[in-house]
Amino acid sequence: MHKILRNLFENKLGPLFHEGGKWHKFWPAYDAFYTFLFLPAEKSREGVHVHDAMNLKRLMSMVIIALIPPFLFGMYNTGYQHFLALGQPAGFWDCFTYGALKVLPIVVVSYAVGLGIEFAFCIIKGHPVSEGYLVSGLLIPLVLPADIPLWMVALAVAFAVIFGKEVFGGTGMNILNVALTARAFLFFAYPSYMSGNIWVSGVPAEVNARSGATLLAQAADAGFLGHFRAVNGVGYDNTFWSAFVGLIPGSIGETSALACLIGGFILVWTGVGSWRIIVSVFAGAYFTGLLYNLLGFNAYMQLPAHYHLVMGGLAFGAVYMATDPVSAAQTNKGKFVYGFLIGVMAVLIRVVNPAYPEGVMLAILLLNVLAPVIDYFVVQANVRRRLKRFKTAAHVQ
Repeated sequence: MHKILRNLFENKLGPLFHEGGKWHKFWPAYDAFYTFLFLPAEKSREGVHVHDAMNLKRLMSMVIIALIPPFLFGMYNTGYQHFLALGQPAGFWDCFTYGALKVLPIVVVSYAVGLGIEFAFCIIKGHPVSEGYLVSGLLIPLVLPADIPLWMVALAVAFAVIFGKEVFGGTGMNILNVALTARAFLFFAYPSYMSGNIWVSGVPAEVNARSGATLLAQAADAGFLGHFRAVNGVGYDNTFWSAFVGLIPGSIGETSALACLIGGFILVWTGVGSWRIIVSVFAGAYFTGLLYNLLGFNAYMQLPAHYHLVMGGLAFGAVYMATDPVSAAQTNKGKFVYGFLIGVMAVLIRVVNPAYPEGVMLAILLLNVLAPVIDYFVVQANVRRRLKRFKTAAHVQ
């Protein structure tokens, strides 16, 4: 099969797209598929080069693999929440099949629109297609509700790719996480569709209103009472462990902290994700939760700090969003500061702003903007330390 594909691309399709071919204008599209299937054909000709089998496409592929646990669980939980809201018992495959039918169209629209725009930009500019959207195309559906209209997905993807990425120069140049840019666009443009009270699809409106609230929405409205209840008294007995496993309402990929931690282990083990950022996000959230426990002005502040670690999108954001190598801090010390502040800001926004119980998205976007500043002060501190050691050594001599 490998030989057949290589022969197809190199001997039959290649001459059509290379210099002088009648389809040379569309060479970026051909190059994108070729380098996805095979190693790039470019060779080093002069100077010193470091060769590694892990190029950018393979790195992005590892992130896709790490996204499989929350992706598969998200499809199951979509069906599970649907049948739970209807009060109808359903087996594993019934839940998974229903969830797949709801989630896969969102993924298809995300990739079709996003890659279409990227291909168009690269063909116009004559540049190779970048690899970054391989990950963003799956991240965007996972941070959206399962019942989001497909035309909204297309609109959000177009906005995120054009204004959150291409205007900055494409992959490696954007200052904001592309997937969170899409979510932020929908949150502010169509807030009713991103509300925690509209989640379960295909059921009567009264069922949505009574049992479709996310865990954070229930906590913000009713406070922590030993268990969470919907505002009107009908809801789920959502304990810490059910939230950790993920059988709760929420965006497609964010509900299961367990699935996110499995993906996080894959990223850290392969060296793709930064453990410093992941650990720091959880530490910042836990520290802020403990601080609120000491203040305890209202029921939400008394929520045990460890609940913040499994509620909402904190685990998903810590593992997959905050660790984005483009928009995150680059220095090792800066990563600790960057992650810790994300955790602090996420819980701060959750508790202080009752109208917006989920603060992870805004916290990460804010620290995306501040990441270069954090790195700047870390580097300057290192420069001052080295200058001080140099002056001390010169004085001794």
